[in-house]
Amino acid sequence: MILDELTYEQCMAQGVGPFVFPKRLEKGIDPANSVRMKTVCLQNMQEQVRMHYTLEKAWQALVDAGIEPVLMKGAGLAALYPEPQMRQWGDVDLFVGKEQYHPACAAMRSAFPKALKFDEELDHYKHYNLIADGVSIEVHRVTMALTHPVDKRRYEKMEEYGTVNGVRCTVYGVQGMVKVFEPTFNALFVFMHSWEHMMTNGASLRQLCDMSLLLHQYADRIDRKRLGSWLRALHLTEVWQLYMAICVRHLGLQETEAPFYSMDERIVKNADQLLKALLEGRMREIRSIDSASAKNRFVRKWQTMKLRMRNADRIGQFSPAYARHLRAGIILSGLGRLFAKDRHWE
Repeated sequence: MILDELTYEQCMAQGVGPFVFPKRLEKGIDPANSVRMKTVCLQNMQEQVRMHYTLEKAWQALVDAGIEPVLMKGAGLAALYPEPQMRQWGDVDLFVGKEQYHPACAAMRSAFPKALKFDEELDHYKHYNLIADGVSIEVHRVTMALTHPVDKRRYEKMEEYGTVNGVRCTVYGVQGMVKVFEPTFNALFVFMHSWEHMMTNGASLRQLCDMSLLLHQYADRIDRKRLGSWLRALHLTEVWQLYMAICVRHLGLQETEAPFYSMDERIVKNADQLLKALLEGRMREIRSIDSASAKNRFVRKWQTMKLRMRNADRIGQFSPAYARHLRAGIILSGLGRLFAKDRHWE
């Protein structure tokens, strides 16, 4: 597996150090590397104790306020690992939806009165953020901020399904059962969250490990027909196949557990190139055009659109199909913002 080939520096950059290092320590390594790997694992375990304390307090505050949150990302995905403390995570992410958003924000401020508050509680923001005892808590209105208007409408229905049909699970460090998304939607969301990072500030190999473990854990509960329909509706089938190729060929996921896995030569080649770019730190959004210096609003919008089209071209080298859809979304979103009187986007 690719995890066995990573250097210490790559493990740290990809967020898989605490997961990989214990296995390497068992095999025996030189004293210098042993010390720094043990230090990383110990520090992560200590950090997890602090994170889970804040998570439990935040969770209970929402429940006491009559709000049923859904645990997103970090802590919920850590439960999939053989030892949850192996999975490094840095934020407490709680989804409450649009209707419960403002009461949930108020509940968090009440539970953590001394917390630092950075995000305003606005209805076009994806989440409200505060930092309590050094731990970032994100209260989510929505799980994804999509630009294409059709994608947004379709995804909202998927999100609703994933929330209404959420499942209960035990999370390390939290008393009682917590709610996480329905497995099929959770697979879609974890995938889309990672892909969003691939298109912007860079994803990590840890996110693909999450996908592999989620698909393995819930292999008999993933609704493949529904998932396939969702992927087609969002024009993400080709991108999903890239991810499945990486998970199967490099992370040990069984073919039978990887929905829509394809051995097509083009998919395999592009998947390997995507993994290489990820490990080399090349999956970064292009930000070289200085649109802020232009005084004319239309010139700024035009320059911003050109920049986003260049990023679509960058994505096109891995998934031509999604790049075409992305370009259409950029044009529609750009026109909407150009003529909008107020900010009404997520």
